[in-house]
Amino acid sequence: MKFIDNKGITDPYINLALEEYVLKNFGQEDTYLLFYINKPSIIIGKNQNSIEEINTEYVEKNNIKVVRRLSGGGAVYHDEGNLNFSFITKDDGNSFHNFAKFTEPVIRALNDIGVPAKLEGRNDLVIEGRKFSGNAQFSTKGRMFSHGTLMLDSEIEHVVAALNVKKEKIESKGIKSIRSRVANIAEYLEEEMSMEEFKNLILRSVFNVTDIADVPKYELTDEDWENVYEISRNRYQKWEWNFGKSPAYNKKASHKFPSGLLDVRLDVKKGIIENCKIYGDFFGLGEVEDIEKILVGVRHERAAVEKALQDVDIPHYLGRITKEEFINLIY
Repeated sequence: MKFIDNKGITDPYINLALEEYVLKNFGQEDTYLLFYINKPSIIIGKNQNSIEEINTEYVEKNNIKVVRRLSGGGAVYHDEGNLNFSFITKDDGNSFHNFAKFTEPVIRALNDIGVPAKLEGRNDLVIEGRKFSGNAQFSTKGRMFSHGTLMLDSEIEHVVAALNVKKEKIESKGIKSIRSRVANIAEYLEEEMSMEEFKNLILRSVFNVTDIADVPKYELTDEDWENVYEISRNRYQKWEWNFGKSPAYNKKASHKFPSGLLDVRLDVKKGIIENCKIYGDFFGLGEVEDIEKILVGVRHERAAVEKALQDVDIPHYLGRITKEEFINLIY
């Protein structure tokens, strides 16, 4: 495994492009660790409806960038007090959905300095029940990344104000207040720690070295950076990717399953599904557009939908949500 230095860039349009570039262009058998810190921004899960996830007025007033990532999962707030880590590696068939594998070195590093961090639920790292890290994954063509946030000293009030958290998610966690369940790691440190010191702490733990100089590194070339900026221009800087056009729907059904929130919108006219859009923070491997296209033109009745989906592996697209659960949801 090698560490990739992003040269202190804090532009989310560039950092997400760098992550994608390494994923799709570096050795099939190799593993890389990437760190990046972003200026205030909201990073939207691939299958989410951007407008519904953000407090638009607050985001615009505070010049907060909204950027869609490749991975599923929920929306997260980034700022200079948050360290993002990404393990980019081979998808060996046993690693996708295995968040414990990739968060263990981070938990170990924090435990070693007296912070009682642990993995809780599907993909959250918590300290005494309060979340300080959300994690997500993406897989393509035999490669994958598992990335997450580490809130060292984020502006938590901005986290709360910038995001719209769905009622179902709050109720599913049995809490009334978002603020009460979010924590900064700094709150649990015996001594103050700078971001640079924190990064080095995690690096030494991941690579099992005592001297930061012994961490193996990959140095990005000028050609690498040119390719990264091209990806940034073609995807992450585009409104079409980050927001896209959300058509109107006359039927909406959503449910918080154990494996994630699923929100389905249907535009049904004269009993026929004319438009379909699937949102959520689930983790699937396939493109949900495949399901959406299959359902367009199908009668909005159970037997017709079951027939249309009979050869579709729903968990491949929606994670651990079954075909029966999906069909039940839209009726």
